[in-house]
Amino acid sequence: MAEIAVTLVIDKLIPLLSEEAKILKGVHVQLADIKKELDYIQAFLRDADAMAEKEDRSDVVKLWVKDVREVAECIEDVIEEYNFHIAQHGQRHGFKGFFQKVAHLVRSLKHQHDITSEIQNIKTSLSQIKTRGKMYESKEQGSSSNATDVTWYDPRLEAHFIGEAEVVGIGSSRDELITWLVKGTSQLIAIAVLGMGGIGKTTLAKKAFDNDRVKQHFDHCIWITVSQSYNMKELLKDMIRRCYDTLEGTVAEETNTFDEVSLISKLRRCLQNKRCVVVFDDLWNKDFWRTMKHVFPDDNKGSRIIVTTRNHDVASSCKEFSIVHIYKMQPLPPEKAMELFCKRAFKYSIFEGRCPPELEQLSVDIVARCKGLPLAIVVIGGLLSTKEMVVSEWKNFHDNLSLEFENNPDLTSIKKILSFSYHDLPYYLKPCFLYLGMYPEDYAVRCPTLIKKWIAEGFVNEDKCKTLEEIANKYLSELIHRSLVQVSMVKDGKAKFLKIHDLIREVILSKATDLNFYQVLEKEDASFHGRSRRLSIMDEFLKTNGNSNVWDNHNHENSRNVLNSFQRYRYPLSILFIDTKKFQGTAQDFGNILHKGIASGYFLRLQILDLGDARVYTTGLPNNIGELIHLMNLNLRGTLIKEIPPSFFNLPNLQTLC
Repeated sequence: MAEIAVTLVIDKLIPLLSEEAKILKGVHVQLADIKKELDYIQAFLRDADAMAEKEDRSDVVKLWVKDVREVAECIEDVIEEYNFHIAQHGQRHGFKGFFQKVAHLVRSLKHQHDITSEIQNIKTSLSQIKTRGKMYESKEQGSSSNATDVTWYDPRLEAHFIGEAEVVGIGSSRDELITWLVKGTSQLIAIAVLGMGGIGKTTLAKKAFDNDRVKQHFDHCIWITVSQSYNMKELLKDMIRRCYDTLEGTVAEETNTFDEVSLISKLRRCLQNKRCVVVFDDLWNKDFWRTMKHVFPDDNKGSRIIVTTRNHDVASSCKEFSIVHIYKMQPLPPEKAMELFCKRAFKYSIFEGRCPPELEQLSVDIVARCKGLPLAIVVIGGLLSTKEMVVSEWKNFHDNLSLEFENNPDLTSIKKILSFSYHDLPYYLKPCFLYLGMYPEDYAVRCPTLIKKWIAEGFVNEDKCKTLEEIANKYLSELIHRSLVQVSMVKDGKAKFLKIHDLIREVILSKATDLNFYQVLEKEDASFHGRSRRLSIMDEFLKTNGNSNVWDNHNHENSRNVLNSFQRYRYPLSILFIDTKKFQGTAQDFGNILHKGIASGYFLRLQILDLGDARVYTTGLPNNIGELIHLMNLNLRGTLIKEIPPSFFNLPNLQTLC
C-alpha cells in the first residue's frame, strides 16, 4: 500500500523538476536527490508491501513500509507548501499587487528556510529508510526458505465437499453449464464462470463437473486449482498424474526430470483422440494461456475447459484457440439468500433449518448486509449457529457488523478472500479503487464525475496518444472487468452509474485507513483525527454536528481540538459532502460550514470540493469562494444553487464545474 503513496509523490515531483526556474532557491537540487532515493525505494517497495501483508512476517517489515508511507506524505506536504506559495505569488496583479509581491518575497525567505529545512530532514529520513530496507531485504531472503504462511481456513474448500441438499440458488446455472459441456460442437470449448470473489464460482463449477452425465461423457475429468501464485511445470505435472491416475507413482517419478516442452508433449499424447473436461479453478492471469493452449491437440474430439475467474479479460483471453462461453454469476436474490442463511445458522438447532420467529427480522437484516454474497452468508450463518439464539446477542452482532468484519477472527476469511482482488491490482488502479470508499453504501456513483475527480487527484497517468479522460475510462473498464465494481446504469453503450458491494467497501475502508488515504465521517459519533488529505462528510455526521459549526474554532470544543491537532501543512486537498439530502440544518447553516472552513484556512488548499446532492443548500456560494486558488474540481450538482459570487471568477486552476 505504501507503493501508492510513493508513486503519487514521484508523479508530483517530475513536473517540479522540469521547471527548475520556478523552484525556490536551493530546493530543486534537493528534490532531485529525493526523487533518486524514492526511485530506489519504489523498486523494492512492491515486494515489501507484499511481505507486510503476509501474517507470518515479522512486524519489522510492516514498520518499514509504514515509515516509507509517512515520509512520502511529508514530501507531498512540502510539494503542496511550495505550490501554495507559488500560487499565492502568481495571482497578484496591479499596483496593489506590487506591494503584496514585496511582502510575499520577504515572507518567502522564511518559507524557503522552512521548506529547505524540512527537505533536509526528509533526506535524512530517506537515507535511514534505504539502509534499513537493504538490511530487511537480506534478512527476508535468508529466512524465506524457512518461512511458512500462517494457516487460515479457506471457506472455498467447502465447495469440493458440499452436498446437494446444501446448495441453494444454482440449479438452473448448473444445468446450463452441463448442457454446454455435453452437447454442441466437437471443437474445443472454454466455459468461463465469471464473478466477484465469494459469489460461488467454484461451487457452481464443481457441481457441474461432478454430475454423472459429465463423468460418463468424458474420458478424462481433471480439476486443477491455479490461484494467484502458481508454478506452470507443477500444474502440467498434476494434469499428467490425473490423466494416468492408475500409475500415479511411476508417472510422478518420470516427470520430475521433464522440462515444460516435454510435459506438454506427454499431455498431448495423453489427450490424443480423447474427450476430456479440464477445470482451471481460480485463474487470475491471462498469460496462463500462452503455455496451456499448446496442451490440447487439434483433434480433441469435443474436449471442454471450465475456468473460474474474477477477471473478464482472463475469461475471454482463450478465444484465440477455443470457442468461449462466459457465464456471469449474480448475487443470490433475497429469498434464496435467506434460505441459505437459515440452512447454515439453524441446521443443527431444534428448528432444523427454519428461522425462529423472534430472530426473523434480525436475520433478514443481517442477510441484507451480505447483498447476496454466498461466502458471507455461509460464514456469518456458521458463526451465528454457535451463538445463543437470544435476541439481544444477535442484535449486538447486527449493530456492530462492520466491527465484526474488521476484528472477529471467525470472519477474517471473508475479508481475506475479497482482498485478493485488491492485491492483484496494478499500482495505478489502487488509488482509483480506494477512492470509491468515500461514497456511502449503495450509493450510485456517477461515472463521468468520478473520472474527473481521479484526474484532479492526479491518479491518471498521462499518455501522449490519449487524453486523460480516455485513460481514466480505461481504468474504469479495468475495475469493471475485474468484478470489483458493478455497473448500475448504461447509456449509449457506456457505464453511467456504478456501485460497489457493501463488503467490498468494508475492504476498501480498511485498506484506506491503513494507508491514511482519507477519512470518512458517516456516523454520528465519528471524530476527526486531523491527518487526512481527503474527507468524505455524510448526512449522519452533519445531522449531529452541522448546527454546531464544527469548523468554528471559537465556539465548539471539538472544532477547536480538530484545528489545533493538524500538523504543519496537514490540510485536506479533497472534501466530498455526499448524500446530505437529509441534513437537518438550514441552507444558512450549510453555507456557514463552507464560509468558516475557508475563512479559518482549513479549506485553503482544496483541490476538489464536492457538494453533490446537498439539496438543502439553496443559497449561493460563499463570497470567499475565490480564495480557493488551488481548486480544480467543483461539483454543485443537485445543490439548487442559484447565485455565484464575483470572487468565483478568480479561481485560476478550476478545470471542472459539474
